[in-house]
Order: sequence, then structure tokens, then C-alpha cells
Amino acid sequence: MKTFKLTIEYDGTDFNGWQVQTNAPRTVQGEIEKVLSKIFKKHIAVVGSGRTDTGVHARGQVAHFRAVTAMPADEIQRAMNYNLPFDIVILKVEEAEKDFHAQLDACWKTYSYTILNRSCSSALNHRYCCFFPRRLDFALMRKEAKALVGEKDFRSFANIDRSRPGRNAIRTIRALSIRKRGDFIVLTIEADGFLYKMVRNIVGTLIEIASGRFPAGSVKAMLQRKDRRAAGLAAPPQGLCLEKVDY
Repeated sequence: MKTFKLTIEYDGTDFNGWQVQTNAPRTVQGEIEKVLSKIFKKHIAVVGSGRTDTGVHARGQVAHFRAVTAMPADEIQRAMNYNLPFDIVILKVEEAEKDFHAQLDACWKTYSYTILNRSCSSALNHRYCCFFPRRLDFALMRKEAKALVGEKDFRSFANIDRSRPGRNAIRTIRALSIRKRGDFIVLTIEADGFLYKMVRNIVGTLIEIASGRFPAGSVKAMLQRKDRRAAGLAAPPQGLCLEKVDY
């Protein structure tokens, strides 16, 4: 039995998220398992580093599967990409240590979130960014984001995950940057783990602060409240992308 590590890129627009679900006809995990089962002539279970929601993208999602096979990794990659739909690409297949686990062994994850801040939307980029037409105070957004760095209780920025009741809300954000690229604002966040909708809730809150709905100093106060109702609305999913997973 061999363990293979997959590095995966996908456009999440037309998927019902990563995880196979009852009554969700198209998921990223489901499409990959379907193809692997075709290649190996038996059901192959795939375990991802974590779940991404409907509409969320990935440049560097990591997953693993186990199989009894003599096929080399590069041949598996070619076979998978030949059979997968256009919106999923296997960037790399590697034979890993037998006990490698894509989820349990992950140390750090990096997400990016892209905001288009101008008066009109984009025909080419609307699937990959959040369009916000009103002026955003970029300097204030960066200043407020500094309060999020470090080990914190992020309960105020996490939706209830009914599959994991009572989950510990302590996470460590190691790095958070916000940069302007023309009309685009790109937030990049690296942490040892993320709670359900944590990044989208953080971004949505920073947008509301930068647009004047909440005053300066709000992020620090929201963290202290430890109450989801204290923070802003979640930003839409299409601006979010899982960039990489470190082990």
C-alpha cells in the first residue's frame, strides 16, 4: 500500500465546495475520487488538508490517497489530468511517507482574498474577486488588521460549524499582509488553522471598517467580545483562494 500526496488547483465557481456531501452533485473531492476509482478500478478515498466552501478556489490544495499500485507518480498525474474536468488540475503527485496525512500533518495554511475596489466591476475577474464600489480607507484597513496577528481567540470571526460543536477557537495568525495592485486589494493570511468562514468574516469586517460602518479600533474590541454578532458580515466566497499548505 502506497501513500500519494496531491497538490491541486481548482476553480471553485461551479462546485458545491471540496467535501463530498449528500445531495451535492458536484464537489472537488467527489470528482477526484471518481477519476481515481476509474484509474485503479476500485473506490479510492481522498483526504484533503481541509474543506473549502462553495465558490472558493485553490492554487495549492493538498490531499492524499492510498493505493496498491506499481504506477509511478508522474503517470498517475497524467492519467488524472486526462480524465478530470477542466476546472481541476493536479499540479503534482508525489509518493509520500506511508503515514502522511494531508489534514493532520498540516502546520500552516495560506489564503488570499481579492477585492476589486472601483466604480465598475470586471467582466474577466468577477469569478475571482469581491467587487466593492465605494471607497475603502486602505491605510485604516491595514492598521486594523494588525490586531489579528498572533495567538487569539477568533470566536467573533467564526460561524458555528455544526459538524464540530464546541471546537477550540484559539488560532495563531503568523502573517497577514494587505497590498494594492491597481484597483485590486489583496489580503494574504497565514495561520496554523482556520475556523469555519474565518477568513471571509475577517475580510468582510475589514471592508466594513474601511468603508466607515465601524470605527477605528473595532477589530481589537471584537476579538475581546468573543461573539460572532460583534463582527461584520462575511465577504462573498469568490474572492477567496487557498494558496498553499505547509507541512
